[in-house]
Amino acid sequence: WWWRRRWKLQLQHCLSLTTQGDSSMADTGLLEALLRLLEKVDGGIESQDVAADLGVDHQLIVGAVKSLQALGEVISAEQKSSKHWELTGEGCEIAEQGSHESRVFNAIPDKGLPQNELMKMPSGKVGFSKAMSNKWIRLDKAHEGGPRVFKTVETIEDTVRDKLQLVQKGLSAKLKDKEKNELKKRKLLSEVTVKSYRITKGSSFSTTINKQETELTPEMIASGSWKEKKFKPYNFEAMGVAPDCGHLHPLMKVRTQFRQIFLEMGFTEMPTNNFIESSFWNFDSLFQPQQHPARDQHDTFFISDPALAHEFPQDYLERVKQVHSEGGYGSQGYKYDWKIEEAQKNLLRTHTTAVSARMLYKLAQQKFTPVKYFSIDRVFRNESLDATHLAEFHQIEGVVADYGLTLGNLMGILHQFFTKLGITKLRFKPAYNPYTEPSMEVFSYHEGKSLLVSWFLTLKKIKLKKIPCWKNIGVLMSSLEVPVYKFGSHN
Repeated sequence: WWWRRRWKLQLQHCLSLTTQGDSSMADTGLLEALLRLLEKVDGGIESQDVAADLGVDHQLIVGAVKSLQALGEVISAEQKSSKHWELTGEGCEIAEQGSHESRVFNAIPDKGLPQNELMKMPSGKVGFSKAMSNKWIRLDKAHEGGPRVFKTVETIEDTVRDKLQLVQKGLSAKLKDKEKNELKKRKLLSEVTVKSYRITKGSSFSTTINKQETELTPEMIASGSWKEKKFKPYNFEAMGVAPDCGHLHPLMKVRTQFRQIFLEMGFTEMPTNNFIESSFWNFDSLFQPQQHPARDQHDTFFISDPALAHEFPQDYLERVKQVHSEGGYGSQGYKYDWKIEEAQKNLLRTHTTAVSARMLYKLAQQKFTPVKYFSIDRVFRNESLDATHLAEFHQIEGVVADYGLTLGNLMGILHQFFTKLGITKLRFKPAYNPYTEPSMEVFSYHEGKSLLVSWFLTLKKIKLKKIPCWKNIGVLMSSLEVPVYKFGSHN
């Protein structure tokens, strides 16, 4: 008994150190005290018994066991699980003060108590219901002063309190399963699973704690001190530190957000997986003259192999040639000798509008229905490289074809688009472009930022093949690089 009492005093000292803030000394003292206790017994000890005998929290003993297990084979601990019943907070209150129904019964005088006053008591509602079920009280609804509650028996036996006190004393085995379940339904009892340990001496048992080294340092190797050190075994099954992984580029984040907005607005994505395009689709079908400066090799990347394209829709090619050379559809044309050799040259597309031209041609081959197309993809220009210019960038494009389409419709589409981005301050300004007239530039602002995004709008009337009436085509264009301000860019 003397070593048990001495160990208890040591534990109390450890606990006092913990409350004073010296947790390292407290932990070491608790571990050494547990080892000394284990040294005195044969066969091993139960962690729950140790906690109960010494009047300490069982979790302190569990923590000490896990700390000793981390030191190697100092101890051997077998985990066990057991279930027991314990009182809830409300159950503890009833075990001390009596059940709700008994408190209601004791509060009713011989002359009775108005029901509304009874219900104001803390235990009134639950206690009244249970006392009525036990036939301890009755309710006189016809009483002249209003509903009144009277006692029906002289004395009662508070069995609920008695059962809870048995559980509190650790005698829950005396209760039947039905009685336990009834108390559990009333949330007075709860079944708790407790994990405990059977602690025995390990192969490297010692009453002193020698901290194992976790790293072999250059100093240990140089001095030779590693020979006397004990190293913690490596756990090759442990998960390592998660490696740094790739992240979405800011451009791809903006692209994903823009794409989602277009889809929500009912647009269909155009196929833009052909970076190589013929000059016919890239320039001529958009009625850009063959002598235009943008078609010069200083502005465009031409392909050397294959250098020429050969497959074109001949009927459409002839109509494009005629408009360039002679005019048509209300245009006077450029009045020059249009050459197929220039139209055949392959290049890296300078804009995704070449895809829009293909889609409009395809639309003309079928019965017309209103459409909304969009694309977001890479385009290439032979730019002089600097801090703000690359030979490659991304273009956003939208095409809307419908009857009676106006510039106001396009302005509304862009306003809805930017609203979904959280930007509501827009300004539309007329702009002149020689082969896209009428045109507008759209400027948007964000709080705390200057001019940020410029969009380009144009509206054209076109006459589709086999369709006698004119259709309105609206085009929206911008660059994907501009809105990267959303991710903190100052460019």
